Amino acid sequence: MSFGQGGPQWGSGDSGGAPDWAALAEASEARARKKRWMLIGGAVLATVAVGSAVAWGIVSANGNSGTANKPSGQVPTADIPSTGRTPGPSFAETSVAPPLNPNDFIDSAAKDKAPLSADTLFPGKTLPFNGREYKKGATARTTDCASVGTKGLAGVLKKNGCTEVIRATYYKDSDAVTIGVAVFDTKAAATRAKEQYDFNGAVLSLPGSGVPTFCRTTVCRQTANSVGRYAYFTNGGHTNGKNATTKDTSLYALGDDLQEFTFRQVKQRGETQASAAAAAG
Repeated sequence: MSFGQGGPQWGSGDSGGAPDWAALAEASEARARKKRWMLIGGAVLATVAVGSAVAWGIVSANGNSGTANKPSGQVPTADIPSTGRTPGPSFAETSVAPPLNPNDFIDSAAKDKAPLSADTLFPGKTLPFNGREYKKGATARTTDCASVGTKGLAGVLKKNGCTEVIRATYYKDSDAVTIGVAVFDTKAAATRAKEQYDFNGAVLSLPGSGVPTFCRTTVCRQTANSVGRYAYFTNGGHTNGKNATTKDTSLYALGDDLQEFTFRQVKQRGETQASAAAAAG
């Protein structure tokens, strides 16, 4: 029998299966019939052993020895529980705080306090991504946002309150792409910068560390996007002096992979900070 299911019901007053106490008293006066009545009484007791055993134990525990020979319907029930189930432990009500939203940490400088640098955004010397691998070239960081944006992009960054730009170049064979991550105080400012950029100008390509100068006098591909308080811009082309075209699938793959990787890195900042804040309580 499993706990809390079935079992005897206390204080029911049902004496249908109890011994005939008057008959037993009469039997004590008739020694000739004593053995036969005791056998009958023993058989009846056996049929109610489960219910009466517990009930008699309670009576005995209450010290009511004077009631031991009363019919079960007359046993006091004031102190007898009304159910055979043992009450379970009670616990104070608790409320679970809702999980922290990682986006809250990357949407505003007020909460986005994790270390930020070229190494935190673009770690390692290579970028294995989507089954391809790219080498990392030079990196740079500046608070003079306009200095790394050409033509119209420089004005967009300045007008929307850019606080810094972190750049990194990745390359493979003769393809190279520079990504510039512009940092703002709010998500709204970063979104405006992305929307106001009309591809008049570009983020200044960053040569060095094995990469020659590129995308200064040739046709190159530019992209723009944002996540949280970060807007990111790419400028990609060839290091062999050739113009980029829409048929350059490897160049497009490099630019797209770099954008997606940057997006994931920024989102990871939010998740890491949200987890740390939740653990700290």
